[in-house]
Amino acid sequence: MPTEAILSTVRQYLGVDPTVPITLEPIKRGASGRTIMRVKSPVHEPFIGIYWTEEREDNNQFIPVAHFLKQAKLRVPAILHERARYRVVLVEDLGDVSLLTLKSRPFDERLPFYRSAFKQIDRLFYAKTPKDFHLMPPFDADLYRWEQGYFYEYLVEDHLGLDASALRKNPVMNELAEHLGTSARHLVHRDFQSQNLLVKDDEVWLIDFQGLRRGRQEYDLASLIFDPYMDHSSAEREALLGLWEETADERPEPTLFHQCAAQRLMQAMGAYGSILQNRADEWYRPHIATAARLLGEVTAGTPLETPLAPVLAAIR
Repeated sequence: MPTEAILSTVRQYLGVDPTVPITLEPIKRGASGRTIMRVKSPVHEPFIGIYWTEEREDNNQFIPVAHFLKQAKLRVPAILHERARYRVVLVEDLGDVSLLTLKSRPFDERLPFYRSAFKQIDRLFYAKTPKDFHLMPPFDADLYRWEQGYFYEYLVEDHLGLDASALRKNPVMNELAEHLGTSARHLVHRDFQSQNLLVKDDEVWLIDFQGLRRGRQEYDLASLIFDPYMDHSSAEREALLGLWEETADERPEPTLFHQCAAQRLMQAMGAYGSILQNRADEWYRPHIATAARLLGEVTAGTPLETPLAPVLAAIR
């Protein structure tokens, strides 16, 4: 069904008959549940076809959010043709180079791309949505609690086989959600990490932005600086914070920044556990240990350290 839907939409967009050869190359990217294909034909330069199901509400947001971000002058792929009724959209092909694929390059060579990424998130911070623009529910205490529950279910219980009832009842976890949920005024990408930042023409472009909502900017910053896929050293994280300070003329408050990092790392670990459980994609397995080590760093000496200790010990 996904392939047929994309193919019929491509033929409609190109205005070609069935005799014109069209190749669809699957692109494996992230875990959003969407079908993403690179479309090649003799009559048009390559572009991307995306098909989504209705299982996740945020996937329906891709088209309107793409239009909004483009109007706000952020670097996102242009929409070439949309067929929302059939849950298909055709977009500009930005290529396959992401911050993740550049991981093996020396850190100093990658810094300009992080500067480019930070400029994008800083522009997003000031972007104004139309009054009638629909966004996903904001990052409030309930959403942070949902992320924690995701971590308990898929990482602690399903992946590690531990009892998460003590964590679920621990007031420290709820206090974290309540504290972070007190402010949700600014737009956040929601999944601002190396896989979702593509490099084209020496600039960073945003993809997978359908989860756009209001929240804390520190969450996006922590998502990138404490990205388990990249596993930045403490010196590299400090350099990235300095780069952000040059971009935004301020640094995040350290305690709040580490709280956002802890929350994001738990969310990521829950996602890795879910993918291993439901899709058996082993690529994500080693990132659990990396995320656990980072989570241990940002919670050391805080009220979160004790309740999370059994989980982190089990992963080690």
